[in-house]
Amino acid sequence: MITGELRSQIDKIWNDFWTGGISNPLTVIEQFTYLIFLKQLDDRQILIEKEVAMLGSTLKENIYSENQKELRWSYFKDKDPETMFLLFTRPQVQIDNLTAFDFMKTIGADGGKFSEYMKGATFMIATPKLLDRVVQQIDKLPLDKKDTKGDLYEYMLSKIAEAGTNGQFRTPRHIIRMMVELMQPQKDDTICDPSLGTAGFLVAASDFIKQTQNQWFLEKDFREHFNQKMFNGIEIDPSMMRIAAMNLQLHGIETPNLIGGNALAESNSITGKYSLVLANPPFKGALDYDEVEKSLLQTTKTKKTELLFLSLILRTLKLGGRAAVIVPDGVLFGSSGAHKNIRKELVENQQLQGVISMPSGVFKPYAGVSTAILLFTKTNSGGTDKVWFYDMKADGYSLDDKRNLLISEDAMEQCFTEPENIVAETAGKCDIPNILLDWSVINQQLSTNNYTDRTQQSFLIPKADIITNDYDLSINRYKETIYEEVEYEKPSALIAAIKAIDTQRQVAISELEKMLS
Repeated sequence: MITGELRSQIDKIWNDFWTGGISNPLTVIEQFTYLIFLKQLDDRQILIEKEVAMLGSTLKENIYSENQKELRWSYFKDKDPETMFLLFTRPQVQIDNLTAFDFMKTIGADGGKFSEYMKGATFMIATPKLLDRVVQQIDKLPLDKKDTKGDLYEYMLSKIAEAGTNGQFRTPRHIIRMMVELMQPQKDDTICDPSLGTAGFLVAASDFIKQTQNQWFLEKDFREHFNQKMFNGIEIDPSMMRIAAMNLQLHGIETPNLIGGNALAESNSITGKYSLVLANPPFKGALDYDEVEKSLLQTTKTKKTELLFLSLILRTLKLGGRAAVIVPDGVLFGSSGAHKNIRKELVENQQLQGVISMPSGVFKPYAGVSTAILLFTKTNSGGTDKVWFYDMKADGYSLDDKRNLLISEDAMEQCFTEPENIVAETAGKCDIPNILLDWSVINQQLSTNNYTDRTQQSFLIPKADIITNDYDLSINRYKETIYEEVEYEKPSALIAAIKAIDTQRQVAISELEKMLS
């Protein structure tokens, strides 16, 4: 989370955009992100040059050629505002008729794939003075610090008044990371997020692979798979698509496969293509039947997007493909035929493995909606035996609008890297270590005798019980609560005690009167 000085810096940049005539929050985010991207490109080029200086050569390709140095952040940031503005707005004849802004569109796979995602990107900073102010302030941001870019996105997106009314909630990064850890991306996985947003799930999956399986990159076949086929996304919002493309590019994913458009529409006919889906689909929204791809309605006939996305995910998964999907609580217990049909599909025809019930404060300050994570595998032949339920009560942050971190940053990191060593320290403040450890036991089908007590946060429920409860997947349907018997004194004893106190009061008053007289 952004706090203190960094928060003030971002607020100042935001206010500069506002006073400079750019008042649309999404436009501010786009322009802000473009400039961050240009700075990061130059930072990467500087690292390449340092590597050449130290080692004499490098396997990495230069981002900027020698004659493109005027388009680099380190060059134009020190120029006067007018000169800098011309580099952004007037094509430079001596540099292939490019501007600093146009150069950004040529990055990645010789500019081909990446430039497709950047179609429609427009430079909208209208004055040299505003450009100079913003560039100088961005130059001071600690963008090399881990997770800062993600924090910037989250904080900037929190300023969009529409966030929460159109379903585009920002998924907290530690929740994304937990879902990735639960799914453990594999070497040959093709990963998809059908509601891409800013590509948080894909970035987290790539970070997981780099941190835990770095040796895979020694193989040429894997490097090609990683850069060209592994990461896939669908996004209806062109602005979000551009932000996602830049985010992925900055995280070393050269040519992700991103599709612009409505994932639920007739034009999307993807079937059996992905082995892992990580998603937080839109919660709110309804489509007309004639707008929805017909095969989705065969699974469950509904207009609700949260149900249609589950149907879509099942269709796009390969046999044996896994999914971790955030859904609103209504999906778990809704009584309509559509709600019951999608739950029955997961339990009877697929392999539903887990339901993690999250506290309602997880999505604050954007929304207070209660949510859960569904963990399942596509089999088309059943396989559900017992379903693991976890009652998540704490995620490491306060559950109010402030969302303050309740544990240290090091402890939060250890929740993922060494969960077994941090359980005691984070007890009552963060359930993530327990969730990861319990899932590891249950997913590997180790001893599950410790998961029969339904009064605990973590327990297994047989498929038969779920069927008996009409496929209800809400944790409160199965969790048992122990009520402690409280004994109260009899009214006669309470009255006697009151009389005794009253007698003492009368004696005290009499003594006081004697003293005063």
